[in-house]
Amino acid sequence: MKYLSDVLFDAILNYPDLNLQEQFSNLVGLDNEKDRLLKESRILLRPDEVEEWSERHYGSIVPLTQAFKGRLPLFLFAGDVGTGKTTLAESFPDLVARELNIPITLYRMSLGVRGQGAVGQMTSLITAVFERIEEEARKLASNGSSPRSAIVLLIDEADALAQSRDLSQMHHEDRAGVDALIRGIDRIGGGKYPVLVVMCTNRLEALDPAVLRRAADVFAFNRPSLEQITAVLTAGLDGLGFESQQFQTLAKILGDSRKRGYGCTYSDLTRRFLPGVLFDAFPDAPVKFEGAEAYAQAFSPTPPFRNEE
Repeated sequence: MKYLSDVLFDAILNYPDLNLQEQFSNLVGLDNEKDRLLKESRILLRPDEVEEWSERHYGSIVPLTQAFKGRLPLFLFAGDVGTGKTTLAESFPDLVARELNIPITLYRMSLGVRGQGAVGQMTSLITAVFERIEEEARKLASNGSSPRSAIVLLIDEADALAQSRDLSQMHHEDRAGVDALIRGIDRIGGGKYPVLVVMCTNRLEALDPAVLRRAADVFAFNRPSLEQITAVLTAGLDGLGFESQQFQTLAKILGDSRKRGYGCTYSDLTRRFLPGVLFDAFPDAPVKFEGAEAYAQAFSPTPPFRNEE
């Protein structure tokens, strides 16, 4: 059965892209994650590079390189809401495209693949997603070790599709959907296609153990530290005449506190606090530190995601 792309995917993005490059650069405090993600992507898309590295530095293929054999091209991005998971997932392909000098296409799976509850519908839709990705990936096949292009399949809110099959209350249709998802990941990995699968979740513990076992790497996303909040504010409020100590004062207000027990997320800072500082002064006056401080005192960070199950 054929399904329209807008049923299977709610976005298709092409890289390199200047806007997504800027989006990637604006993710402050995730340097370690960015660096590891690039290295993981290079090794999965160009596995021969590991042996080339070994030959270059040791003159032979050292046993350590075997640790990368048979790994599936699956990354898990796990953490609280607003910590940058989806933003990084949608922007890191730009870095990979530029570093490897290849075009990359990202397909973001639609949550509509859950279907309307009809028997077999979710399984058919998830299967159709991976068939489409595999069909596109075959076109990219290369005789050499370096692909001419690559694909990223992004599955956001992955816990809605890949919940543990051990849950006693889980519906049979959902179990079948998880089975189809796992089969799809295995097919992509087994086909040695130039494809990376990224799953984002707020509830890592809710994912099926079989999905967790297949992940090449799990990236943990946390709320920003005081230093990271200061960096975001320093960049976002640059040019307003604030002093470094004032950025630190704002960061302490917006960070973790004993009263709240949690601080701001990255999206709280970039999508709510920084625009709010401007709106507080616009259009009649310039931004003053005293106004930004008062706004920070009244600002309410997004509460942490809590699993009610």
